[in-house]
Amino acid sequence: MRAATGRWSSWVAFNLAAVGAAVGLGSIWRFPYLAGTNGGSTFLLVFILACVAIATPLLVAEFIIGRRSRCSPPEAAGHVAAAFGYSRSWNWIGVLGTVACVLIMSNYTVIAGWVLAYTWKCASGQIMGLSRPAIAEHFAGFLASPWQVGFWHVVFLFIVGAISARGLNRGIEIANKIRAPGLLILLSVLVAYALIQGDAVRGLAFAFQPDLSKLSADLLLAATGQAFYATGVGMAIMLAYGAYVPGEVSLVRSALLISASIVIVSVLATAMVFPLVFQYDLNPAQGPDLVFNVLPTAFVEMPAGRAIGTLFFLLLVLAALTPTIAGMEPLVAWLQQRRGCSRPIAVLITLVVIWALSLGSVLSFNVWKDWHPLAWSPIFERKTVFDIVDFVSSNILLPIGALLICALVAWRLPASLAHEELSVDARVLQRWCRILLRYICPLAIGAVLIAAL
Repeated sequence: MRAATGRWSSWVAFNLAAVGAAVGLGSIWRFPYLAGTNGGSTFLLVFILACVAIATPLLVAEFIIGRRSRCSPPEAAGHVAAAFGYSRSWNWIGVLGTVACVLIMSNYTVIAGWVLAYTWKCASGQIMGLSRPAIAEHFAGFLASPWQVGFWHVVFLFIVGAISARGLNRGIEIANKIRAPGLLILLSVLVAYALIQGDAVRGLAFAFQPDLSKLSADLLLAATGQAFYATGVGMAIMLAYGAYVPGEVSLVRSALLISASIVIVSVLATAMVFPLVFQYDLNPAQGPDLVFNVLPTAFVEMPAGRAIGTLFFLLLVLAALTPTIAGMEPLVAWLQQRRGCSRPIAVLITLVVIWALSLGSVLSFNVWKDWHPLAWSPIFERKTVFDIVDFVSSNILLPIGALLICALVAWRLPASLAHEELSVDARVLQRWCRILLRYICPLAIGAVLIAAL
């Protein structure tokens, strides 16, 4: 087995890549509709706490395993464990994470294809002038066509594959250096427009005015689950990226930067969406349709709506781009290190695997929309292929992997390992990470896992 080939060119490049891996559709598409269906401001407060106290120490633990091992994710944890006399069976951490990551990408890239399609639809004026019912019908018609959904999915895969095949420094780093300022500029422009043209008072009050009466067990679990989803904890991405990190980089600061970036982008996305929703008397609790049904209605009716709509969906394309590249990396790294594949071949194989798995998700919205393959199970009886993949990967594989990470880093491996890998960080931060990984994180993860089942 070969060690990880390549290193990030600088700590800036690593942090941009790590933030680019985490800040994606989960922050800009998923967060606003979850906040809308879970009471707005209260959901946001719990989400921030979950990112800091639960997701951040888990990110640190993944970085520790990745950097210490310098191995691909499926073999990283076992390599570290074996160095201290424990079984290589701990490799299940990376195996489960890599499987979950590929499954999530098979769904994620389908949604990214929708976003790419709607960027074109807005730019070409296809949805301009449509009535509110017609906009909903247009989206339904798009989903009903497996050829349209499949075409845009393949186009998106081609884009991410072309970037990833160029390698760590010439591909992934460059993409993140372009994407980071591009996403921030677009998001800032759209937020400013929404606050000026939208109902800022009602929108911001809904999003940010605390209302503890909304606090419930379901809200706590939803916000914690979103923190896991948004940061990518358990997906093996940070195991892969951690293997390329130079020894002098502060892992705690990088993890905090990721969490802070996710919170900031989620807050900005919320400040962009809800003023427009309230200005046009739309439903803030619309759910996943918020982006493809509700907001296009606002774009049609607002001044300069065609340009603003195009910028909005272009923002989502940028948001989806680097997380997908990162999501490919665990399998790409394993193919390179374990199977000796060249980078382009490893990327091609990964793309084919994701595309093949994605076929079930593409068909779940049209040809197979009424097919429930696990109807005999009470948990899955009404779930399509898309729903099953999402549930198994996000609600079972990721939490189990995260629990194993806590067990290995905080309970099994000696504290000296964490101290060595976090030597550039303050001792108080090291202690807090270990305490959170030992007690708080397992309780939160366990609660999410039990609630899902």
